[in-house]
Amino acid sequence: MGGDLAGQLSDLREEEVLDTVRGRLEKGDDPLKIMEDARRGMELVGKRFEKGEYFIPDLVYAGEILKELTAIVKPELARAAGTSYMGKFVLGTVAGDIHDIGKDIVAFMMDVSGFEVHDLGVDVPPRKFVDKIKETGARIVGLSGFLTLAFDSMKETVEAIEAAGLRDKVKIMVGGGLIDEEVRRYTGADAYGRDAVAAVSIGKKWVGGE
Repeated sequence: MGGDLAGQLSDLREEEVLDTVRGRLEKGDDPLKIMEDARRGMELVGKRFEKGEYFIPDLVYAGEILKELTAIVKPELARAAGTSYMGKFVLGTVAGDIHDIGKDIVAFMMDVSGFEVHDLGVDVPPRKFVDKIKETGARIVGLSGFLTLAFDSMKETVEAIEAAGLRDKVKIMVGGGLIDEEVRRYTGADAYGRDAVAAVSIGKKWVGGE
């Protein structure tokens, strides 16, 4: 019932992961600590993918395990933190890129940190971001991308948001394996996050009025 959650998740041992999570909650373990261990496990999955040890189906499976895990932990998080959201966050992997592991980690870390997350999925065209910003009134947007080709898509998405007259209404962060300050400047985004923890920190700073 104990077990190393990060290791179990990185090894894609679904039943062991869920048993460990349930066992830890029954013992009164902090749900945020469980989610942090899950985040570490997903990072290990990502590293195995980068090394060629895991492939797309493995990433998909890891994402499914993560969703099951989150469904178990989320009610406990809601009880611990209350139900009011601190802000709305629109997120997606940009057009031409189908990597979702990093995006999924950011989505669930923002969710458990108090944001109302609207996850658009992968290979998201600029227009879809624009439409969702208009629909939700979100003030924070996250553009995810793992491949270098995502840089142009991120730039085009920022430009589309500007063309729609929304640029001064939102803050935009970019993230992904190869994103740095130079890429951030190229895309026209307001900030880049090195990982999900950085994304949460940036988001909290922005909703706090900087």
